[in-house]
Parts: sequence; C-alpha cells; structure tokens
Amino acid sequence: MTDSPQAQLTLADWRAAWLAGAQPSDLLRLRRQLLQAHASDPVWIAQADDAQFEAQVARLQALADAEPDRAALLARLPLFGVPFAVKDNIDVAGIATTAACPEFAYVPERHATTVQKLVDAGAVWVGKTNLDQFATGLVGTRSPYGRPASAFDTQRISGGSSSGSAVAVARGWVAFALGTDTAGSGRVPACFNHIVGLKPTPGRVSTAGVLPACRSLDCVSVFALTVDDAAAVMAVMEGPDAADIYNAVPAPSGQGPARLPARLRLGVPRDPGFFGDAAYAAGYAAAKARALELGHELVELDFAPLHAVADLLYSGPWVAERHAVVQPLLAERPQALDPTVRSVIEAALKFSATDAFRAQYKLRELAQKAKAVWDSVDVLFVPTTTGHPTFAEIDADPVGVNTRLGRYTNFVNLLGWCALALPHALGSDGLPFGVTLIAPGWHDAALARFGLAWQAARPGEPLGATGRGHASAPAPAGLPFPASQPTLPIAVVGAHLSGMPLNGQLTERGATLREATHTAPRYRLYALPDTTPPKPGIKRVGAGETGHAIALEVWDVPLHAVGSFLALIPQPLGLGSVELADGRWVHGFICEGHALQGARDVSRFGGWRAFVAALKAGTAGDAVTEDPPLNLPAVQAEVAEVFARYEAALAKHDVEALGSMFWQHDAVVRYGIQEIQHGAAAVAAFRAGGIAVGPNRRLERTVVTTFGRDVATVMTEFRDDGDPRLGRQSQTWVRLDGGWRVVAAHVSRMPQ
Repeated sequence: MTDSPQAQLTLADWRAAWLAGAQPSDLLRLRRQLLQAHASDPVWIAQADDAQFEAQVARLQALADAEPDRAALLARLPLFGVPFAVKDNIDVAGIATTAACPEFAYVPERHATTVQKLVDAGAVWVGKTNLDQFATGLVGTRSPYGRPASAFDTQRISGGSSSGSAVAVARGWVAFALGTDTAGSGRVPACFNHIVGLKPTPGRVSTAGVLPACRSLDCVSVFALTVDDAAAVMAVMEGPDAADIYNAVPAPSGQGPARLPARLRLGVPRDPGFFGDAAYAAGYAAAKARALELGHELVELDFAPLHAVADLLYSGPWVAERHAVVQPLLAERPQALDPTVRSVIEAALKFSATDAFRAQYKLRELAQKAKAVWDSVDVLFVPTTTGHPTFAEIDADPVGVNTRLGRYTNFVNLLGWCALALPHALGSDGLPFGVTLIAPGWHDAALARFGLAWQAARPGEPLGATGRGHASAPAPAGLPFPASQPTLPIAVVGAHLSGMPLNGQLTERGATLREATHTAPRYRLYALPDTTPPKPGIKRVGAGETGHAIALEVWDVPLHAVGSFLALIPQPLGLGSVELADGRWVHGFICEGHALQGARDVSRFGGWRAFVAALKAGTAGDAVTEDPPLNLPAVQAEVAEVFARYEAALAKHDVEALGSMFWQHDAVVRYGIQEIQHGAAAVAAFRAGGIAVGPNRRLERTVVTTFGRDVATVMTEFRDDGDPRLGRQSQTWVRLDGGWRVVAAHVSRMPQ
C-alpha cells in the first residue's frame, strides 16, 4: 500500500499537486524513497538507477522553472511528473529488457514507441516490472525473479503475464503501468488486484520496441486505478507508427463511435462456467444486477463459437509465433526457459505450414459467426476470469488452471476486438471480483466512456489496495481521451426520436444518443398534415410571442454519414440551428414557414412523443380552458410534496393512488427508458430517475418552462451524491377530463 492515503495516486492527484506549486525535485524524490523501500519486492525486476531517475527529474524541473504558468505546462504535457512502471518485455533505453529470462537479456538503445510518447508527455518511468517469462501465462508465477502475490492476499496469485505492473498500480506505487496483452495479460491481473485494465484494439497502439509474444496479436495495455487515467494514457500512446508493421490506425471516419447507446444490450454467457467457484458466481450475479439497476438489458448468448476461437491461441499454430522469438535460445540453452513456458512453446514444433493455413481458415469461419453477435448486443459483459487461484493450486496444475483463467480473454485479440477490465466489488472473502466489457474493434473510446459511468455509479469503491475509495468528482479538464470518429450533434423532435418510426435512419448510420433535453422556451410545435409517418415541424417564435420548451433528443451523427442522412429529409423539413434549454445551439430539424400555415399547434403537449401518446389514447382533442390549479408543482416545496406522495404510494404499492397522479397510468412514457412502462412499475422507474427528496439527492432549482391555461412544463435540476452529472427532470402537465395529470416525463443527465 501507499504510506499515506494522502499520497498522489491518480493523474488528478498529481495534477493538483503541480497546480498547487509542488516542485518535481521534491515530490518525485519522495516517491522514489517509497519505491526504493520496496525494491526487493518481486513486483520489480529493476528500478531506474540514480542517474536515470535524476536525469528525468532535472528535465522536468527545468520545464517547470521555465513555465511559471502550471496550467499551461499541464496543457502541453498532460502527464507531467506522473510516475509509471513498464513491463519488462517493453524496451526502455539504457536498462535491460529481460522478458523474465536473464540469459535472453539485452540493453536497448532507444525507448519503445509507447514509452517515448509517454516520456514526451512528461511522464517519469521508474522501473521494469516482473512478468511470466516471455509473456507466456496468465498466472504471474513463471519468473526467476520471484512470484508477485495479489495485493489482497499473499497466498493468491497476482495474475499474469503482466504481474508486476498490476500490483505496482494496485499498491499505489505508480499512477499507471504498461503491460502487454495477447491472451488476457492486461485483464486477468487487473481483476486480481481490483484495478482497471485497458486493452486496445490490435494495431491501435504501436508495439515497436515490444518483445513479441505473438507478434500479429500483441497489444500494449494500460493498468490504472481509474478509467479516466487509463483512457488518458492510451490517448497519449495511440496513433500511427511506421516502425510497427502491425500498426493499423484507420482514417478518422473509420474510428469507432465516441459513445455507446444510453441503454445497452449487454451480452452475457448462458453458462458462465466458474468451475465451482461460488464467490465468483456470486460476484457475477451482483454485477449483472448492478447493470440492470443502471438501466441496461441482459441478453444471454451461446459463447461456444468464442470459446472455439480461444482454443486456437494455445492449441493451434499461433503458438509458433512464440517459438519464432526464442528459437535460438531454445535450441542452444533450453534450460534457460521456465519448464512450463518451455513446454508451451515446444508445442509449436508439432504444427506444419499446412496446419497454420488450416487454422487461418478455421479462424475466418469462426470470426464470421462471432461477428453476428453484434446484431443482438452492443457490448459483451463477462466475468474477467473464472476464479482466483492460490499459489498451491497453480503449482498442482499449472497448465489447466491457466487455461481456465483465459476463458473470457483468449478470443478477443484473434477477433480484433477491444476490451476494458473493470473492478466490480470486493467479495465477502475480501477478494476482488471484476467484469470485462468487450466491443468491436475501434470502439475503444465508447467503451472507456461506459467504463467512466460504471465507476461513477459506485463512489467510494476501493482503488486497488491503496486504502482510498473512488472519488465522485469528474476527471480534471485537459486530460486527453482516445480518438473517435468525428460527429455532428443533431437535435430531433419527431419521428427520429428513440423508438419512433424513423429512428433507424440514425442508428443504421452509427449515430448514438447524446442526451434527451428540451429546447429553450421559445419554440412552438406543429403536427404537419399529410406526412407519412406523421411528422412535426418546429418554429422559433418572435419577440412578444408565447413560446414553449419542446422535448427533443440530441444524437451524435458520424460526420461521414451526415450527407446520406440529410438526403433522407423531405421537404418542407430541413436542418438548421436549434437553441437548447441551457442556451447551447446545435444543428437540428426546422420547418419551412409556409408548411405551418393551417398546421395544428401541439405545443401544449411539450413534445411530439406526448402528443402521439395522446392521439393513441384519444385524448388529444382541444383542452378545456379553465385556469390551472394553484398547487401546480412550480416551486421546490411543491415538487417535494408531489414526490413525497409518490413515495408514500410506492411504499404501500398503492396502484390506484399512483395511477391517479398520471394520465392513463398504464401507458406512462419515460424517455430515459425509451419504452412504455406500466402501473406501479412505471412510477417506480420514473421516481428512480426523477426528483426524490432525500439524503442522496439535492434540488438545485425549478423552472416553469411553459405555463398556460391548459399545459405546464416544469424542469427541475438536481444532483445525486456520487454522480458528477447534473440531472434534469421534466414533467409535462396537461388539463384533461379528469383534471391535471402528468402526461409525459423524462430525465436527462449532463456531463460536467
């Protein structure tokens, strides 16, 4: 563990220290004292010597002295003064690369591309970390330099092959560390040490200067305490590199999306296969329950095709790539290799060139089947591994246990996918359990944003074994983020809304929902006659005219797909600019003025979805014109009273009382879920995302965005403890035959 819970752990901590005026020569030397106190730990193969360390400190101190504006310095060098560790199969100039095999060691003259990019961004390398020899293993026990234990239990393995890197981060010795990941070496150790393990799409990050395991599949991975930090480090490292023949960064239009849908279809294995590990089975059940609480859908899948892909990695000719690296050493000094590693690599000798091509054909066949999974799910949501073995269990069955650990990791690189290992929770036994998100290639940025939301939903969750919990504060501004395809935010108000007839025109172009919100209260909404499917037109009102806040959604449309989307927009609609409730302007649907002459004004419904629902219920006729009730929830106290009534009714499961508060209570629409809810479940779901008065939620302000004789729209802003986002909850109240009722409501959350 770190010597003090106040020590700098994350990028945010280090940035705060530099902004407060700390000097590199002071703070980094203090950190080195901590590292030297643990220099004999099997986490390390070697630490930077005095000359190597002081040269880096002197460089950073000179930069700090030359730039008194620390904010400007951090903008230019986002990793300024941040210590990191490097797995010892990645080159660092002037220090031996051993790959945990002393007889193979060599001293490189230059940094690996990834290390050079990090140093150029201001980071400080402090040492080389232990690994399974030649990065062959998921256990962390196959090294002559010792066997690192999990940061949570000295009797259990750290995981491998990137064992030392994961433990160094979990103990808070470094802010981040580099690993490599071919079969899961950047994910399994993350799970066993309760940290984040980010494995990029193969080819996204250069492997020049990395001693290969399987050169065609290898990835440089990142270990960190938070997703923010892992994403920032990858953003620094990614990009083209002519020195790496497998580097394959696409053009901007080929990058993946910036974010995933708000409500995900998560693919889960029908048979998780925990081999009798009850703690891991319970951990996965809890993780799935948490995913449901966050509003996602679980879709059970048959993972047999993926497991068949995984079998090819060690049981097929890809093991020959490992043989290609060590062939001379294996021929001349076989005793230099760890016995288990040697047995794995020697298996390559039984494969022929014919076998290699047959395996390639088999992989293509399986990849075609595996690709179909993305038709039914957005992300795979799997246990990172199947259990946490002890050293004794590994010693008894080194190959069998290793194989089981790779059940959900071995197939990913063969298929060209990306993955993010996340800590979930500590079990009743005090041991960590983690899940891994897997997505198609080049979805790295979107996967990271999902990971941010996952961590933000659990403030206080332990950061590794540091003794500190995850903070709810957002990441500091200025940290880089992985690249994604450029997009154009487009506001939609009608048939393109989620669940509406034309929404597919957005989703089939890779557009993703950014937020559900309202226009500024300066618009009117009209039902256009003779349109199929029915469509609205929106008009901005002039000075002195009565306007309304109209519900809408903002979608991020890939820039390369905007043209084809525009081609589908019929006259009299077009794309212009729309002002949102918070004053931002975005591109959005507008309507030619002549088409609104004689069109029905449906502004009083607050949005197209509410109007369509009223049409279906037969209650969309002209409203009566009595004055609105005096107790319309237009101030915080009255909103609080309304939700207090909700809570009392919910506690009693009083469906009649709940229904009386809503129009047609068996068809209440909640936009965040994007489907029809029913009865008490509808109100329960609404309240879970709405304005509840309690110790974990505070009301910020309430604004009546529309107030007329027959309709009122109320927007309340709120914040939840532990969630950095600003929440907005809106209700549309309409006078119907039975009195004033809520006809529609939605919740949106805005990143800060």
